[in-house]
Amino acid sequence: MAAKHVACASWMYDAAECLFATLFPADCRLCGDPLLNISRLPVCPECLAAMPPIAVSTCAVCGERLLSPYLVTEPRCGMCRRVEPPFARATAYGSYEGGLRELLHLLKYEAIRPAASVLGRMLSEAISALQPSFGDARLLVVPVPLHREKLRQRGFNQAELLAREAIKIVGANGRMLLNSRILERRRPTQSQTGLTRHQRRENVRGAFAVATPGEIAGREVLLVDDVFTTGTTLSECARILRRAGASKVWVATVARTLKADAQPMEVRQRSEGNLAVAANG
Repeated sequence: MAAKHVACASWMYDAAECLFATLFPADCRLCGDPLLNISRLPVCPECLAAMPPIAVSTCAVCGERLLSPYLVTEPRCGMCRRVEPPFARATAYGSYEGGLRELLHLLKYEAIRPAASVLGRMLSEAISALQPSFGDARLLVVPVPLHREKLRQRGFNQAELLAREAIKIVGANGRMLLNSRILERRRPTQSQTGLTRHQRRENVRGAFAVATPGEIAGREVLLVDDVFTTGTTLSECARILRRAGASKVWVATVARTLKADAQPMEVRQRSEGNLAVAANG
């Protein structure tokens, strides 16, 4: 009998230890160093601190890396100079690389949901950068949707989780209204990685639709996602929202893929009351 109690106690101890290790991991998932404080997020403070906001010069419209604009206003990349995007402005907290990329992957692919609170704070900073440009009316916040098959497989939409966290942090006194039902992804799409620009556009063409156009007619919309990579998906969503009647679409993401080489830019600056336009590169 005593041996039975010992075996039972040992099993319970092992089960408790396994559960504790699952809820409160011992090592940082990014660098492997031991975690000194109990946390449901398996990432050490040092790794989190090594995820700084974008500090390079960026396009005033899409957020792409630019040649240094020095003391000028409204610099634009070559792409935004040639084709006006369907969104008014896109901004992101950080560059999609290193620890920030790995943290996003922990949320998306390993369902480590405590990462959403940290990433939500980053998204709130991107939204705060846009806030001065928002109109006076209540702003609709729309997360980029997943297809129902992907949603069923993953169990959550990371864009919606991040949007909820960010809105709580930004506050905005009720001026931001999250609505995850407005935009629908009606067919699955393949990964955009490795596709040409034309193939990326074809990949998302017709994939999205506005379910309730009456709710966005004449209103400004903040489109939210975890990552701005090629911009094709976000541009398609913004185009669909504008076609359905949105007066203006803003884009905020946690991270953005920045091109390795700085892009040529267009500079808009005022000189003696006139708007002067110059192209660099």
